[in-house]
Amino acid sequence: MSVGEILLDIYEDKKIIGGAPFNFIYHIHKFLGTSIFVSALGDDKEGRKIEKFLTEQNISKDFIDVIQSKATGRVVVKLNKDGIPNYEIERNVAYDFIHLTPQKKQKLIQISNLIYFGTLCQRSSVSRTTIQSLYNQNMLYFCDLNLRQNFYSNEIIEASLKSCNILKVNEEELKLVIKLCLGEELNLKRGVEKLQSKYEIIYIAVTQGEKGASLFSKVESSRIEPLKIKVVDTLGAGDAYSAILALGILNNIELN
Repeated sequence: MSVGEILLDIYEDKKIIGGAPFNFIYHIHKFLGTSIFVSALGDDKEGRKIEKFLTEQNISKDFIDVIQSKATGRVVVKLNKDGIPNYEIERNVAYDFIHLTPQKKQKLIQISNLIYFGTLCQRSSVSRTTIQSLYNQNMLYFCDLNLRQNFYSNEIIEASLKSCNILKVNEEELKLVIKLCLGEELNLKRGVEKLQSKYEIIYIAVTQGEKGASLFSKVESSRIEPLKIKVVDTLGAGDAYSAILALGILNNIELN
């Protein structure tokens, strides 16, 4: 299961359906042929475009609300010369108002073995309450922090770390989390070790751009080196990595 934002990434010449929680569950769906996604859309042209895409891909809309008074989420994406995206994220949009009835919440808990979530969708009290109401159940919790602009707080980060078994961050996010949550400046390995100890996190994955990615359990670690390719756009690459990582953990695949 994935809960959080679904939106349109607006480039100069195109619009692409995105949002880290949606990107994650899209890849899961491609592998498994089934998926559970919890979000909200506006009753507008953008929302209908996304609904049509979900129907074409056979992705269930059972847990996606349509909110009459709110617009579908949008993000203006600008790429730098290295293909790294910068974001301008609209506020007060449909995915800020994700709500689950008690019946839907109970059904999700019964049929899910992992929940993926981040921090952007927790910027609003409504969606934050919905996400946090799913904590402390008999499943794995995969937190992909995805710290964007100023749409996070120490409290949201702390609650997310306390609730997750699996944490994914990039190098810059890791440095910030170490400083905020540990009050220190530590190297990558030592910082990961202390976060795992303090928050009882089983796995921490650190994506490192052109240097690849590192994955740490409490007893071992592994690294993956990327292929040397010409980068056009890195948007969504980390979400694909998260999906593969989640599937690997659920299927008990060894780190090395």
